[in-house]
Amino acid sequence: MELFSKVVSIRWSDLDPNYHVRHSAYYDWGAQQRVEVLNGLGLSLKVMQENHFGPILFREECVFRKEIHMHDEVTISLAIKSIAEDGSRWTMQHVLTNQRGELCATITIDGAWIDTEKRKLANPTPEMIIETMKKFPEISQN
Repeated sequence: MELFSKVVSIRWSDLDPNYHVRHSAYYDWGAQQRVEVLNGLGLSLKVMQENHFGPILFREECVFRKEIHMHDEVTISLAIKSIAEDGSRWTMQHVLTNQRGELCATITIDGAWIDTEKRKLANPTPEMIIETMKKFPEISQN
């Protein structure tokens, strides 16, 4: 299965005083892509709100490899790195490459689901979560 990929639009506000993309923009791009992918798979914000759950992150780490500048064409890909059998906890990874196919950064996140009413970890409607998460491509473990 192919990774979920999209080309990122680099905005002026994504740059820092060194004229390359600021570190926090990478995290913003990752978050936006995850929301778009979940929405496309049927786990929209509306569905999550109606069922009182949402994703929560325990760890978000970006490893920077190569600078990204204003006129670079950057592709960000998303895949599951690991997932609990019941879909309750997961690790996802974003890979950012430039127009030359060079690795610019890797974002890895560890997360779970939170009950937005109880404010506690939960696995809401496991069938819906498992079916959705199964649609994610997986990264082979090395």
